[in-house]
Amino acid sequence: MRLFRRLGSIVPVVLALLGTGRARATVVDSTQAGFLVRSEAVVHAAPDSVYRALTGRIGAWWDPEHTFSGDSRNLSLDATPGGCFCESLPEGGGVRHLTVVFASPGRMLRLAGGLGPLQGSGVAGSLTWSLTPAQDGTKVGLDYSVGGYFPGGLPGVAPAVDTVLGGQLSRLKRFVETGRPGSK
Repeated sequence: MRLFRRLGSIVPVVLALLGTGRARATVVDSTQAGFLVRSEAVVHAAPDSVYRALTGRIGAWWDPEHTFSGDSRNLSLDATPGGCFCESLPEGGGVRHLTVVFASPGRMLRLAGGLGPLQGSGVAGSLTWSLTPAQDGTKVGLDYSVGGYFPGGLPGVAPAVDTVLGGQLSRLKRFVETGRPGSK
């Protein structure tokens, strides 16, 4: 499982991105029972274009370090209620990362479940991508609310989840604007 394996190496990158105004990420609330993390960015493209990249091209921009297989091309997202944000594994099998519970093309996508190490614990999560027209394109909001049981408590996990999801939003922004998710 690679979701948080290289957290130490990406923290400086995400902090640098936050300083440039590319994306803002924060832990909004954190208790023993759960947490809410939020990231925002303005993507210089129309909401429909951002939504198409978010849903139809997830394997092109999602960070492969945060997959089970190490290859984001194994990811797929069926953006219909009950649809799967899934990953095929190279030697068979697969992973259901999240389940789509609300899909409004060009406006909102909401998924339910626990990402990465949260998946194996007694937690429920709601990941909402909101897209609103902005003067320079689309304001993209990403909220992930998690509650339940996690060994050692959820407050210690919130900053890592915030960093990972903020990085994913930055990669989506770069992919939509440049065709490349990486910073190079």
